[in-house]
Order: sequence, then C-alpha cells, then structure tokens
Amino acid sequence: MKPIVACMGALMLTAGAASVGCSRSEDATEPEGAKSVSGGAAEIGSWPMFRGNPQQTGVAESGLPEELDLLWTFDAGADIESTAAIADGTVFVGSLDSHLYALDLETGELRWKYEAREEIRSPPSIFDGVVYFGDEMGFFHAVDAKTGEGKWTFESYAGIVSGAALYGDRILFGSYDNSLYCLARDTGSLEWQVETDGYVHGTPAIIGGRTTVSGCDGFLWLIEIEDGSVVTKIDLRGQSPASPAVVGNRVFVGTYESEVLGIDIENFEVLWVYEHPERKFPYYASAAATEDIVVIGGRDKIIHALDAKTGEARWTYPAGARIDSSAVIVGDRVFVATTRGEVLALDLASGELGWKYETGSAFTASPSVARGRLVISSLDGVVYCFG
Repeated sequence: MKPIVACMGALMLTAGAASVGCSRSEDATEPEGAKSVSGGAAEIGSWPMFRGNPQQTGVAESGLPEELDLLWTFDAGADIESTAAIADGTVFVGSLDSHLYALDLETGELRWKYEAREEIRSPPSIFDGVVYFGDEMGFFHAVDAKTGEGKWTFESYAGIVSGAALYGDRILFGSYDNSLYCLARDTGSLEWQVETDGYVHGTPAIIGGRTTVSGCDGFLWLIEIEDGSVVTKIDLRGQSPASPAVVGNRVFVGTYESEVLGIDIENFEVLWVYEHPERKFPYYASAAATEDIVVIGGRDKIIHALDAKTGEARWTYPAGARIDSSAVIVGDRVFVATTRGEVLALDLASGELGWKYETGSAFTASPSVARGRLVISSLDGVVYCFG
C-alpha cells in the first residue's frame, strides 16, 4: 500500500450519495512570452490547465474578437468531457476513446495521439513541455508534448477526473480513491498522499506554498505542499465536485446543496453564502472569479453573477438548460456553455447576451482561451475553435 500522510474524520459518503452527489458523469497575433505565476510558469496566451492558472480562477489573459467565427472543428469519434489545455500553438484534449489528442491551434489538424489505459475524463495540464492527465483506470500519465511519447505513469486506486496543478518540482492531482496525491513531476515518484473521506473530483488550487481542494466529503482542505500536512479543513455545508477559485485570500466554490460560498482562507471562515431565493439545484461547475465578481452556472439552468465581497446577486441569466460547464471571464465578457449545446457570451457587468453559437450536442467541458481563440469540446466528440 502507498503511504498515507493524513486521514481526518469527515462526512462519510454512502453509495447513494456518491452516485447522486459528486458523480462523474487580444487577437491572434498576441505576442508570446513568459510570465511568472504562483505555483508554476505559464506562457502568455496559453491555457495550461483546467481553469487557466494555478489559482483556478477561470480568467483568460488572452482577449477574443468582438465577433467570433467558427474557424475549425475536429471530430474525435467518441464523447469528450475533458476540458482542453493550450500551449505552444497546440490544443491537448482527452476523449472517452482513451486517447489524448494534440491538435494544431491554427488549423485543427492532428499532430499526434497517445493511448491511455482507459477513458479520459480529466482535463490535461501542460508544464514545461510535458502533458499530465489521469484516466479512468487510475493511471496518471506524463507525456512529451511535442512527440506524444509517454515519459512515466503512476497508478492510483481509482479513476482520475481531477486536473493536475504544478508547484515547483511537484505535481498534484486528486483521485476517486478519496486521495490527493503529490508526485515528483520529473519521475512520477510519490512524495505524499492525503486521504479524504470522499472522491477528489476537482482540480487543486495553489495558494503560496499550500494547496486547497474542495471534496465530495463536504470539506475544503488546506494542505502544505512541502510535506502533505493538513493545515485545516472547512465545512462546505455540502459535497462539492468543483475546483475552488482563489482570489487573494478568498476562495469561491459551489456545492450540491444549492449554495455558493465565499471563504476567507486565512482566517478559515465562511464569509458569505449565496442561494437563489426560488430555484434550489446543485452546482456542479466551478466558478470564474475576480476581486470584484464571481460567475457560476448551475443545474438550475441559470448563470449567476455575484458580488465577490458580499455574495449578493448582481444579475442572473436564464440559460434555459443545465450548466455543468465552468464559465470563463475574458475581458468585459463571460463565456458559458450549456447542456443544450449553446456557447454564450454575456456582458460581465450586466449579463446581457452578446453572442451565441448553437451546436447539436451538449457541453460539459469548459471553454479554454488562448491567442485570441476559444476552444471547447462537446459530448458528441467534436472540438470547436472560435476566433
């Protein structure tokens, strides 16, 4: 057995709760460069991980044209739930056919594909020329981004839906074996493992030398990356499959109890709780957040924009369909996809609809934005690129 650093008592999931709750189910000529990001390095104009940055905020550095056109599509031939990563002019996306695809961002042409052990639901992350992702058999993979050749694999005890986060020479991800793992990113050797009391579905976020992850055990965990010691865990009042969005000392996350929480991560307290006055439905998607505003779509078929300081609703938009895809903030707009197969662009200040594209299939993957392009994959296995 692999060593376990911490196992703290929490809400235990029954089989029924597990299945119902945290179930799996600028412009194009923007200059390239490098920018220091807490927890790792990200190329300007890239989207290297699930929510775009180590804090999981869902805020794009790249802009998008006012009017978006469909530039290309790629058909993987199998369902896609995985959110794409973009780096060095390449789109990386996993499919339920067990393949990780590398596509040219400009043309959509296939560069290579890598076969994992099982279906890929996790969003890939790319750091320093290596792509990291997990599969449904519990294997975590490191793959050369240029050649598609495998570098190493690490085996957990259950499927991996979580994306990976980088901190220095370490890579972190969650597993459905109820654990958060920290590996040496060059070799894949285990540094530490923290066992929770529920599936770790969301991607961990980085806060200085600590990581935080919201879990299906109903707690927000705060863990030291150096040694895996648990600093604290905060009661979320319900299961959360989402990735926590971190802005400064605040964390924003939705739960299956129809609530969105704003949390002070320094003082370990819940600052506010938002709940729609009428429609009580779970939140599966992760929030997009700035210091000013938090935007999140719900299974209540509504997009909610909240004041980041108070949790009060600024506006809501009736999307007409369930929203499991996480919103992305791009300048003064927010982009959201629905299970009705629509990609929407709303004004960030007012919630007014500015653009819509309709497809024939639902979206659970989230948008990725880089180099003046928006990439998103549908459940019928089609990758769309707008610009």
